[in-house]
Amino acid sequence: MVLGSGGVGKSALTVRYCCGTFVEKYDPTIEDFYRKDIEIDQNPITLEILDTAGTEQFVSMRDLYIQNGQGFLIVYSIANYHSLRDATSLKDTILNIKHLDEVPLVLAGNKKDLEDQREASTQEGRDLAKKWGCPFFETSAKEQTGVEEIFHSLVREMERIPCQTYRRRRAKRKKRLCVLL
Repeated sequence: MVLGSGGVGKSALTVRYCCGTFVEKYDPTIEDFYRKDIEIDQNPITLEILDTAGTEQFVSMRDLYIQNGQGFLIVYSIANYHSLRDATSLKDTILNIKHLDEVPLVLAGNKKDLEDQREASTQEGRDLAKKWGCPFFETSAKEQTGVEEIFHSLVREMERIPCQTYRRRRAKRKKRLCVLL
């Protein structure tokens, strides 16, 4: 899943990666689904990428998709500091919805081509990713900088943290589980 605030470039990154083109015009997404066959580390993989809405009016749809998501690319704009703060809220939402402590995740600061409008420093992005224990990239869908790397890194994170080994949140009371066969 590709998540982030509205206007941070989620669709631009996804379309650039899947179709090789840059969409200049901003058209708010409700949801778009892409499929791409790739090879990473000599392994053939079919990616199914869900590009989500960044606006608040589609939160319930987003939450439903998060329940079924397996890997998460959280995007913010380096030219919008509020979108970096929103990224933290999104990560917390993912963990809460999935009732997990850890999921495959990559953080991307997009719009690197707008360096003269930068509001969020590279170090702030790095520090947040370090706190989360995930890879961090600065990208530009327009200049095709780091686009392939973010998706490939997410696949590697999904291999490193497979669904079966996601760390579950500990309940306040420990319950013992007995399985009878």
